[in-house]
Amino acid sequence: MSESAPSREVARRAFAAEFNDASYTFKESDDERAPLYALLPTGARANRVFVVGTLTETEDVGEDAEYWRGRVVDPTGTFFSYAGQYQPEAASALRETETPAYVAVVGKPRTFETDEGDTNVSLRPESITAVDAATRDRWVVETAARTLERIESFSGADEYAAMAETQYDPDLSVYRDQVVAALEDLEEDAEVAAEA
Repeated sequence: MSESAPSREVARRAFAAEFNDASYTFKESDDERAPLYALLPTGARANRVFVVGTLTETEDVGEDAEYWRGRVVDPTGTFFSYAGQYQPEAASALRETETPAYVAVVGKPRTFETDEGDTNVSLRPESITAVDAATRDRWVVETAARTLERIESFSGADEYAAMAETQYDPDLSVYRDQVVAALEDLEEDAEVAAEA
């Protein structure tokens, strides 16, 4: 593979609750084109993320030009996604999708420091696609599995786990509990659907 064509990073799966805690970002080189990573508290770096949830609300929050905010909810919390003129397909999807709807979003994590000094984490979407309930359910199961893998392999010997330890001092049991709650939520949904 040539140096001039870097491969795209694998899009990590993370639940909203963990993603929103990923407030530390870094680059691995001084090259201005080097990818920006968000550090997940379970010890993985994420240049891109893949999320599936319910798009519950969209709003044009732009002042001079369209700048769309979408609220995507999974069983653990909310992802905020922002798309404007540089993400025309994603902005169009946010403008045109009737809420509520299940959507799959691939995007880059972005952080923003508020005036109060808090760090908000959001997604800059590369794509937003309408999906069905089965796709959302599979995403929950897969994301639960990936999250548990990161928790189980978390050790100070790993570069990103060590970084997460330093940046967040994470209580990994919180993320394990969220995985359990997400899977239980899925089970309840299945039971309700079966009764209907």
